[in-house]
Amino acid sequence: MPESVKPRGKGRPRSSETPNQSLMTILNLVRLGTATTRQELERTCELGRAVVADRLSTLTDLDLVDESKSGVATGGRAPKLVSFHPNAGCILVAALDQTSLSIGIADLSGRLITEHHEASELSLAPRSILDRLVKLIEWILPRHADAGPLWGIGLSVPAPVPVQSSELFLSETPVFLPGWETTPVVETLIDRFKAPVWVRSSVETMTMGELTAGDGTDVDTMLFVKVGKRIGAGLTMNRTLFRGAQGAAGLIGQLPVTEGGKTGPLETMAGADMIQREGLAAVKDGRSSYLADILARMEELTPFDVAQAAQAGDGASMDILSRSGRMIGHSVAYLATMLNPELIVLGGSVAMTNDTLLAAVREVVYRESHPLVTRDLRIIRSQMGSSAGLVGAAMVVTEALFDPALLRGWILSGRPMAHPEFLAAREAAARRLAELSETPAPPPAPSI
Repeated sequence: MPESVKPRGKGRPRSSETPNQSLMTILNLVRLGTATTRQELERTCELGRAVVADRLSTLTDLDLVDESKSGVATGGRAPKLVSFHPNAGCILVAALDQTSLSIGIADLSGRLITEHHEASELSLAPRSILDRLVKLIEWILPRHADAGPLWGIGLSVPAPVPVQSSELFLSETPVFLPGWETTPVVETLIDRFKAPVWVRSSVETMTMGELTAGDGTDVDTMLFVKVGKRIGAGLTMNRTLFRGAQGAAGLIGQLPVTEGGKTGPLETMAGADMIQREGLAAVKDGRSSYLADILARMEELTPFDVAQAAQAGDGASMDILSRSGRMIGHSVAYLATMLNPELIVLGGSVAMTNDTLLAAVREVVYRESHPLVTRDLRIIRSQMGSSAGLVGAAMVVTEALFDPALLRGWILSGRPMAHPEFLAAREAAARRLAELSETPAPPPAPSI
């Protein structure tokens, strides 16, 4: 339970209690479902009936809570139920990945209302990807105007995002990918849509998605492993995402592994590039007529094709996915023994398309981890697909919006866009865009 909503010991309310503080406390108690009636709020907050009634009246006027429904009577008049109003605003979520671009809209509880996914190559010019993202947002928002005004934007990107400074709002795009340093992603979104932006890595958002809407809803400690071109891990402890000192927790793709006498980074030895490379090798040396047929028909062979072939029973493809799973399993076994998670979830396009990789990971982890660690450990494949990153991005935004450190700056106005520090961030983002537009383009490379 957040510190701001923990009940105090019995006694009179502290003299330092302010309307602002009690508004935040009551809102978060209602939002999290900790208290659902006025009587429960009075007991939990240790505030008088008149104070609770006054704060609820204010929150109702701000369209943040609702008391229109009645509960079950237990010997007297049925109590009015107090519920959070998740449609007071909406959250725009977007996910950039190696081969896809996804957007969606969520309500203020983090529930995904709609989503759209399309193929995209991260190798394209960053500006073209940003332009496409803006066009998609301009397309989806008017179609869901009934979701409420836009309160925030959550962006998932396929690389670590450094932990930000103590500033509450971003005004400049953090460095997250080589080649994107001068692409004003955050600045453009703030300037165009007048809403704050939060950026997290895809592993972090997918971990949050699994925790809140996937198979992790009933666990406290979970390890999420994303398998694709890159391999990374996300860790939750006490249902809280662990980011590390610099936001770089879980970069297991750099861990060294050895297979067949060769040693290299895990993502090089076991990731999607290896699966594609080995699939092409299986075609070239005649070990897989199944993959040869795909290559002949499609004129290309993707890691997804190899994973699908393994699921269909192609021997060469099953061997490739098994080798990948064993190497991933070795690294995950170390993590499991050290962290003792209740649940390990494998996600990413490669892991979700077949059972071969999952079986290989399970075999190694159960064999190499401490018996006490594996006694009740579940290792499963994600069922959320590409929706996990969008749901997780929404949860990142909701947790930030209603964190007391940020909430106290907008609670009385009823809209986070009125927060004084966001207004300052908007001005800083606009200045940054103006500076970038005035920066001359680099000279063309000299001809050879």
